[in-house]
Amino acid sequence: MIPAFMDSHLKTGTNLGRYEIRSKIGAGGMGVVYRAEDTQLRRPVALKILPPEVAVDSVRMWRFHQEAQAAAALNHPNIAHIYEVSEYNGTHFIAMEFVDGYTLGELIHSGQTDLSKLLRYLQHTADGLAKAHAVGIIHRDLKPDNIMVTRDGHTKILDFGLAKLVEPLETSVVDSDVATVILRQHSTPGTVVGTVGYMSPEQARGKTDQLDSRSDIFSFGCILFEAVTGRKAFEGADAIDTLNKIIREPAPPISDFRSDLPNHLQRIVRRCLAKDVEDRYQTIKDVAIELKELRKELGATAGIDTTVPPSTRGSEIRTSAASPSTAPITASSSAEYIVTGIKKHKVIFALILIASVVAGIGLYLHFRTTSVTIDSIAVLPFQNRSAEPDTEYLSDGLSESLIYRLSQLPNLKVSPTSSVFHYKGKEIDPIKVGEELGVNAVLSGRIVEHGDNLTISAELVDVRDNKLLWGEQYERKISELLVVQREIAREIVDVLKLKVSGEEPGLAKHYTESSEAYQLYLKGRFYWNQRSEEGLQKALAYFQQAIERDPNFALAYSGLADTLYLMGAVETGGDMPPSDVLPKAKAAALKAIELDPTLAEPHVSLGHAKAFGDRDWAGAESELKKAIELNPNYSVAHHWYAIYLTTVARQDEALSEIRRAMELDTLSLSINIWFGRILGAAGHTVEGLEQTRKTAELFPSSTQAHYRLGLAYEEQGMLEQALSEFEQVSKLPGGTRLGLSGRAHVYAVMGKREEAEKDLNTLLQSSKEHYVTPLFIAMIYVALGNKDKAFQWLDEAEKVHDLNTYRIKQDFRSQSIRSDPRFAKLIKRLGIP
Repeated sequence: MIPAFMDSHLKTGTNLGRYEIRSKIGAGGMGVVYRAEDTQLRRPVALKILPPEVAVDSVRMWRFHQEAQAAAALNHPNIAHIYEVSEYNGTHFIAMEFVDGYTLGELIHSGQTDLSKLLRYLQHTADGLAKAHAVGIIHRDLKPDNIMVTRDGHTKILDFGLAKLVEPLETSVVDSDVATVILRQHSTPGTVVGTVGYMSPEQARGKTDQLDSRSDIFSFGCILFEAVTGRKAFEGADAIDTLNKIIREPAPPISDFRSDLPNHLQRIVRRCLAKDVEDRYQTIKDVAIELKELRKELGATAGIDTTVPPSTRGSEIRTSAASPSTAPITASSSAEYIVTGIKKHKVIFALILIASVVAGIGLYLHFRTTSVTIDSIAVLPFQNRSAEPDTEYLSDGLSESLIYRLSQLPNLKVSPTSSVFHYKGKEIDPIKVGEELGVNAVLSGRIVEHGDNLTISAELVDVRDNKLLWGEQYERKISELLVVQREIAREIVDVLKLKVSGEEPGLAKHYTESSEAYQLYLKGRFYWNQRSEEGLQKALAYFQQAIERDPNFALAYSGLADTLYLMGAVETGGDMPPSDVLPKAKAAALKAIELDPTLAEPHVSLGHAKAFGDRDWAGAESELKKAIELNPNYSVAHHWYAIYLTTVARQDEALSEIRRAMELDTLSLSINIWFGRILGAAGHTVEGLEQTRKTAELFPSSTQAHYRLGLAYEEQGMLEQALSEFEQVSKLPGGTRLGLSGRAHVYAVMGKREEAEKDLNTLLQSSKEHYVTPLFIAMIYVALGNKDKAFQWLDEAEKVHDLNTYRIKQDFRSQSIRSDPRFAKLIKRLGIP
């Protein structure tokens, strides 16, 4: 008979305090399980309704509350959290984390989950158990149905601490080997000693007072055996026979079922399943380490199993409710069972109806090979799953650092940061991303911060056939972030079987030994990528702090040089005269090169500083070429070399370089903008306009994109469209001065002098508090016909090394003053070849 409490059914919409019932999930020896909604915190939960007979047992409930409180304090990504144990109108329940996914048992017997994935899930299970064991909590009822794998591949252990609720209060020993556990309806209803097939020998003997973490290790060994072979380690004719095997007989060698597996795996299983607790692994952490080493040995690590097993397709999401094949030992609602000494000649009691064992499904190691080499990869922005938003620099920084390390490999194309960050915060389809970026493989991941600890998950997909190549989860301290990056990069290279030359300095290189300095560097890059006035100021501060922590940190100096350069570029968020920042950028770049001559980045910054700060054009070209030589796949080097070439009017070469930059970084805002500008400068005005229009559509919130589109419209005489774009720029964050300058010029060209002068005066007033590029003001005066004022401001632009002044010969707005002798003198002072 089914216990009365299992017959009851709470209807959808029923409230237990703040929890609203949504659907019934299942039932087991612990009670009925429902999916519910926490109406206060707006999150799904799993509610276990405790049997009334258990709930009224004050001694048992007190013991359980003590255990549940300790279990609820566990904070680990591989442990399903217990939120609270509570009561409402006489109904006792446990509110737990709702886990959306599949039980490990379902995955083991689905026939669709390869062994490498199962070993990964079990490694993470061991990591979770290690956390609990470290604080003195043991599970007591570990089994495949108490381990969930979420739909995005995370392992969660269910029901920590719940076994205490139904642990027997009394045992009596009838012989030296086996305890007699008396289960009476009126004294200990719902009693659970463990689950047949997964108990440790000490549990099977009823020695519950002697259980420690090594009992969980035995249960873990049973699960590992089942994952490897598709069969249970101990399987008798009935429950009594199975318990007898657990106590007296060794598990069969896994080689009886799988002859292709290494001896290392047999040894792990055998040690977990040792009858004597002293012969087992003494800590589950040791098992986790062994499994990780084993997975490396097998050479076929894998991650998320995205295929829904046939046994669960279209069914309710499973929780820890027991399935028939793993039914716990429980008391019936109408009978009393006495399990006495378990010996072959003893009478077999009908304790539980054991379901027919599912035939072992042959699993196989999936050694992934590719007929076509993976030669390109995109590292997508890692998702920040932390509660605090100010930790986003960690997720962004990890992505950028992996991009940087992998881009050091000469025969691997790596999509740069500016391309992949286009996908930040969006739902990701790896196949679509691969097509858009033109890569063979896509790496994605998540990062969660728990105090000083990090959980990092990563998956690598071959997008050509939607095949998962690799997946891993790392538990590290924040201080170990540098180590994790090197591990992930190294493992990706191993999976892709890349033939890399030498010692792969980019992968294993220690850029700094200071974790604090590195975190400051990541924060600097995070804000540098925002390309805003506020972001650049924050980036500057963080790079300087990183250098203070480690004066020999070359990457921090390189970041400082990049930031200082952009601070003199108004269109990209700068707010300082270039003459103030270019010398500092040059000094930072030189220091970076002194500390690490192999870095390509500082050579690019140095090249720009030499060109636009020193007007050393030959020296600038040499630095830019050196950067490309050091890293031929560094898109910024090709991009900035193209800017140099268009400035010195070598337009065909400039087009070639900007096209190469586009190949390397298809979704870079700046490269797309400059592609349009260089097309126009090379005489391809229609194509240039179309490219600029596409860029504005691709980056609708970019002031720079809309400003350049406005100029492109104006050059083609499309003044109304130009005015509309400049109006839009003015409304975007940080675009007021940029939009004003463009609008004033268009008004002047349209003959609307009053409107033009009004905007000009506003701009002049603003220049008293903020840096406004003198060239913008000069061009407005040119359009108004005031050449004297125009040249006064052009002289000022030349003195402060205004970056746009160097391209004035290609600027359509200077057409009417090019015949003026003062224009030729200006060009001579600029020293452009």
